[in-house]
Amino acid sequence: MGLFNIFSREKKERLDLGLQKTKTNIFSRISKAIAGKSTVDDEVLDNLEEILVSSDVGVETTLRIIERIQKRASKDKYLGTSELNALLKEEIAALLQENITSDLTEFSIPANTKPYVIMVVGVNGVGKTTTIGKLAYQFKKAGKTVLLGAADTFRAAAVDQITIWAERVGVPIVTQGMGADPASVAFDTVKSAIARDADVVIIDTAGRLHNKINLMNELSKIRKVIQKLIPDAPHEVLLVLDASTGQNAFEQAKQFTAATEVNALALTKLDGTAKGGVVIGISDQFRIPVKYIGVGEGIEDLQVFNRIEFVDSLFN
Repeated sequence: MGLFNIFSREKKERLDLGLQKTKTNIFSRISKAIAGKSTVDDEVLDNLEEILVSSDVGVETTLRIIERIQKRASKDKYLGTSELNALLKEEIAALLQENITSDLTEFSIPANTKPYVIMVVGVNGVGKTTTIGKLAYQFKKAGKTVLLGAADTFRAAAVDQITIWAERVGVPIVTQGMGADPASVAFDTVKSAIARDADVVIIDTAGRLHNKINLMNELSKIRKVIQKLIPDAPHEVLLVLDASTGQNAFEQAKQFTAATEVNALALTKLDGTAKGGVVIGISDQFRIPVKYIGVGEGIEDLQVFNRIEFVDSLFN
């Protein structure tokens, strides 16, 4: 139990550090907004609304949060500014829970699904390949056998990068080289996973958004060939987004959720941005669970997303 607490504490410290820029940005501005105020009045709420929107929480989600705080202020009659952070923590955590955001505590897969097939989507440059490598590392660390599939075959660098990660983590990978048919790579990967009795399959896909029709067709084709082997696969379509791009991440989420059935999100590069509020907004707007967050460059810095810990790190 003591060892578990040490690991848990280290994870929380990484999360606190990773969200430091967002926390500092929000906290410093809230402090200015409530300076000289004793109660949460309309002026404080207007300032809070501006702070949340500019922290990339998003307009619609911000309005929902403000509405919740107004109701509490009306109900409690007297709401001091000193209570504002605690109130924000409560209301945002409740909002995330409503939006079926994952409350995982460890890297795990359903016990009755083998192999568990994850198809990873996202534009180039968001940290997709790095996320796949770190995910493979965490699953292997959890005692799972992992197989990677290099189905982003339109860039030689993509195949090379995921191969380097496979070697670094020490997991096998299926590749056919640049220019190969992505669906063929996906099919061979799943077929190999079944033969190897692997626990987890993670398939990389091309990150192009310039032609949505081609993207949609390609992802649909990959799905269909996988389903020839495992009818209910892929079990997870994980969209990787770069949190530091703020509102652009919303647009990417919109494009990819239109192109394929995304059912999980990973937000990367939270440590390098003051725009961590995007996690709250994207979860709320798209009603897709945030499953993983990247809070640093180290191999251990991909974490399962826990709304309570996240909100605590942001507002504590």
